[in-house]
Amino acid sequence: MTSRRRRAARQNGFTLVEVLAALAITSVIIAATTALVHNVALYFDKGTRGVGDGERLILAVERLATDIGSARFVMRTAEAGSSLAFTGEPASGQEPAKMMFVAGGGNGLIREGEEVVSLTVEQVDELTRLVRRRAAWLGPRARFEDLTLSDPVILLEGKFLMSFDFGRVAADGAVAWSDAWKGQATLPRLVRLNLRDRSTGADLLAGNEFVIRADASADCAQYGASGCVAGSASRARRAHDE
Repeated sequence: MTSRRRRAARQNGFTLVEVLAALAITSVIIAATTALVHNVALYFDKGTRGVGDGERLILAVERLATDIGSARFVMRTAEAGSSLAFTGEPASGQEPAKMMFVAGGGNGLIREGEEVVSLTVEQVDELTRLVRRRAAWLGPRARFEDLTLSDPVILLEGKFLMSFDFGRVAADGAVAWSDAWKGQATLPRLVRLNLRDRSTGADLLAGNEFVIRADASADCAQYGASGCVAGSASRARRAHDE
């Protein structure tokens, strides 16, 4: 009777090997579940950051389109006399790529509320930033060098390769691009922000070109019209001299 009870107890219980095997299986299940939850959270976080980066890029493009599109054809005081109030310079040595121009709205040659906008490509450790700053435009006798730019806003930030190009349109409609625009008698017709991923070289803003809608006479709306730019330049110079 006693031996029969012992056999029944052995049949109803678990051996040490069975207990260890169960613990091992449970540990594998817990580890797999933990890894799955971590991966889901990681990819969710990456997806959220991707959406955030995309939204910031769209907002930056909209801000650039508004600013650059409203660039004015006005003159400013410079060391060599009067000069067009629009400059674009590539990175050189310790100097970052930068463009400055007068933007704003209203009527007349000198408009209330206009401001000087600067867009600077700055390097901070491994990050590249496109920073917007502004200053009040005090009229054609103002010098860019004497302005105190303030209100910095980081439009873009990341591991980018970033630069500007400036385009002029020929009579045949072809666009000639240059990485600098300084000492010119006319405004560029187009501005392009080159934005590439530093690790892959992928173009992040392919086909995005900002059009400058400078004020000019109605003749400028006609293809091949002559004297259009010259007329705008003479009006701006008269405002500067006055």
